Amino acid sequence: MQLLERLIQSAKQSPARIVVCEATDPRILQAAHQAQQQGIAQMILVGDRNQITHTATQLQLDISNIEIEDPATSAKKNALCSALVKKRAHKGVTEEKAQTALLDPLCFASMLVQCGYADGSVAGAVYSTANVVRSALQYIGQAQDADLVSSFFLMLLNLPHHPVQKGVIFSDCGLIIDPTEEQLAAIALAAVKSAQTLLQTEPRVAMLSFSTAGSARHPFVTKVVHAAQRVKAALPDLAIDEDVQFDAAIIPEIAAKKLKNSAVNGEANVFIFPDLNAGNIGYKIAERLGGAQAIGPLLQGLAKPANDLSRGCSVQDIFSVIAITTLQAQSRNN
Repeated sequence: MQLLERLIQSAKQSPARIVVCEATDPRILQAAHQAQQQGIAQMILVGDRNQITHTATQLQLDISNIEIEDPATSAKKNALCSALVKKRAHKGVTEEKAQTALLDPLCFASMLVQCGYADGSVAGAVYSTANVVRSALQYIGQAQDADLVSSFFLMLLNLPHHPVQKGVIFSDCGLIIDPTEEQLAAIALAAVKSAQTLLQTEPRVAMLSFSTAGSARHPFVTKVVHAAQRVKAALPDLAIDEDVQFDAAIIPEIAAKKLKNSAVNGEANVFIFPDLNAGNIGYKIAERLGGAQAIGPLLQGLAKPANDLSRGCSVQDIFSVIAITTLQAQSRNN
């Protein structure tokens, strides 16, 4: 059984309440219906009730067993308004401003998560990544044990030409443009947790660089090495290579030649990119030329799960992210 199938089966063991706020988009509605039907999540649809039901009718989807929350008429709007004022009063949010903000389905969905009416949210088929992340940060907030919020992609390598057949984590490919060594370490620590939740195996971390084991000297390399040392100090038992080129991180024979004292031995499953240029370019090359399936961008470091979508996402992409959001919720609740 491939990793994604195993993840879907795991999600079915304890379906989480997942809210989507772009429910008039046919892709979102189809994926939400599929997730509810297959038992990976108890879906909540946020938006104009009439528009949602009209779209469902056009798609010939029976959504009678799926909860719909219309921000204009919801019985929860007063409770959400009070919670929003309490959370954002220091930013000048009054009751009137909160009521206006909650008419935005993205804000309403995020507050459903914040207040415990939902376990996680998925958005981004219509909203931009900037808006999705901003809403998650403002209304759901950062986890107490996280130094920052970052992103990752779950990359599925399952085609015959792939040198390894497995799922791996690429981070950060979507948020932190030029991380400091402290931020890079925080990204790696969050990616380790993501790997523990999703890969169903022990994390093996490669701190990617154009250098392997000091083969080049440059401030860019120094940053990666220092970040790796911070991760080692936090997780002494973690398998991690400090500065390593991608080939030595994923091919054991190359690792044996380039990195004699490797802790990972060319079997990395968590790849930490030194900056957003490298991460974004790297995942898109792996996806578009290498044929890897890229699921994400997924967010890490939040108090509760909230995940982003590419605006070009397919129904299957959305379904997969809903399943992963359920697993993140399960992990946080355990």
